[in-house]
Amino acid sequence: MIRVLMVSKACVVGIYQQKLEHIARHDAIDLLVIVPPSWRDERGETRLERVYTDGYRMEITPLRFNGNFHLHYFHGLREFVCDFQPHIMHIDEEPYNLATWHALRTASYVDAKTLFFSWQNINRRYPPPFSFGEQWVLRHIDYAIAGTKSAAQVWRQKGYTGPLAVIPQFGVDPTLFAPTDERPTRPFTIGYIGRLVEEKGIALLLKAAAQLRDPHWQMRIIGGGPQRDDLARQAARLGIAQQVTFVEQLPSTEMPAQYHRLDVLVLPSLTRPNWKEQFGRVLIEAMASGVPVIGSSSGAIPDVIGEAGLIFAEGDPDALTQQLTQVQGDADLRDCLRKRGRERVLTRFTHEQVAAATVRVYHEMMA
Repeated sequence: MIRVLMVSKACVVGIYQQKLEHIARHDAIDLLVIVPPSWRDERGETRLERVYTDGYRMEITPLRFNGNFHLHYFHGLREFVCDFQPHIMHIDEEPYNLATWHALRTASYVDAKTLFFSWQNINRRYPPPFSFGEQWVLRHIDYAIAGTKSAAQVWRQKGYTGPLAVIPQFGVDPTLFAPTDERPTRPFTIGYIGRLVEEKGIALLLKAAAQLRDPHWQMRIIGGGPQRDDLARQAARLGIAQQVTFVEQLPSTEMPAQYHRLDVLVLPSLTRPNWKEQFGRVLIEAMASGVPVIGSSSGAIPDVIGEAGLIFAEGDPDALTQQLTQVQGDADLRDCLRKRGRERVLTRFTHEQVAAATVRVYHEMMA
């Protein structure tokens, strides 16, 4: 039996916990997951949703410096490590964060093997002490998991020479996120789901929608963040305020129903010097739900969508308007994209597939 202790602030989100159940279903895996009671970011505070917890043990410990991406860490972790005596500590954190340094040091008390997870797809240089801590982690970690190939390349460029696997952090449940046969009578509905921050490109989406020649459309913007009021003012200036609805961030378990209210999901992300789209989880949720997707060319978006959706050059509102026009006016195209998106998720992006790949890493570490 391989005892795995995972530390993960991401697993406060209920639907993400399905991956943990799939990991625990594998023979010879005894899984303990340490989560905080909540995590704070630009959207506000996301409280722990205990939804999918069968087959493994979940324990809660507070985060010091909750909301500080680089400085937070799991207080009380040492007690769980000494009690559980893990063979592997799965650190669901970036290697330049204090949480990873702290967990790696704590794992050494019981000689546990260690791995980190990373989405970082830009070769960023951090000032001390983060640069020192990052290099210390790269020298002492036993394994790395990168969410995309571009993230894997970053850690090779930074000098990591150990074993590395490319596996998304989470997949989707294709029974929870599934198409509906209902075709309600409503205006063509454009959706955006995610953080309301400048680099996500929502302002560009509003501009593109305002240029649509067919006025029979509406937009749902779901999420929280500092740009909320600015976006509402922009919609008013563009004369489309009555067509745009803002919805506050919702519990993860309510999201499947939200996709059924959309005719297309758009992720118009914009690359910045310190960020480019790392994956775009809403894309695979929408595709699993039978919703056509349009994404910009930023970061990992084209790799996630593949041939199952439409891609436009990031920062080009006219190109996005053209693609929205295509999807709005062509029912056959919408049906084709629904089918392609669903098939792509089933072959690449389910929780079961992500869990199986992760368990293979555990066995490789112990071999």
